[in-house]
Amino acid sequence: MSPRPASAPVVLSIGGSLLRSGELARDREYFRRFAALLGRLGRARPLVVTTGGGRTAREYIELGRGLGLTEIELDELGIEVTRLHARLLAARLGPPTPAHPPASVREAVAALAHASPVVLGGTEPGHTTDGVAALLAARLRASAVVNVTDVDGIYDADPRRHPRARRFDRLTWEELRVGVLGAASGAAGQNFPFDRLGVDTLARAKIPLRVVGGRDFANLARAVRGHRFVGTTVSERGT
Repeated sequence: MSPRPASAPVVLSIGGSLLRSGELARDREYFRRFAALLGRLGRARPLVVTTGGGRTAREYIELGRGLGLTEIELDELGIEVTRLHARLLAARLGPPTPAHPPASVREAVAALAHASPVVLGGTEPGHTTDGVAALLAARLRASAVVNVTDVDGIYDADPRRHPRARRFDRLTWEELRVGVLGAASGAAGQNFPFDRLGVDTLARAKIPLRVVGGRDFANLARAVRGHRFVGTTVSERGT
């Protein structure tokens, strides 16, 4: 596959835990700063952002599970939360970002022809917003997917619980696939580095994944621009 041009789209997948920490003042400031960054980056190149559901979605899913809802119904609850996050972020960005986030990959691709950045949440049961980001990237022939998380990369253990956990600077798809597929069951509300649909989609399309912490905005901008950054890069050869 020939190298993608520097102006090729970039797709960001931001975890819901960054958007809704539970502290209103902190969340308000994060939305303001993140939207300002997206506005600057989106003027320089085509940009699409998917928003996760985080703790809020997981709480609704657990409530629904206790009420006997099916996995599909639980997925649909989580999707509604991701769309609320997308709506809030899109409103903060303002025009030309569509105020009503697209509800499908096809709609998002069409919107990007007229606006950047484009923001959306989930699309359908069985697809996390990471998976949606990967499908978008493949459809757009994106230069990369940037996974924006509350941890600055992929580690061999949870660094919030294990101070000696080691961050991987680079991984191959197979190395990531073993970890993701070995730990994920596909049940609604799971939390893992990147979902199985996303891993397989990006590996087939040979689109690199960059995993970066979401609170260092300068570092995040470097990851989006393809410059050297602190985090983890996953690619065909781990380079």
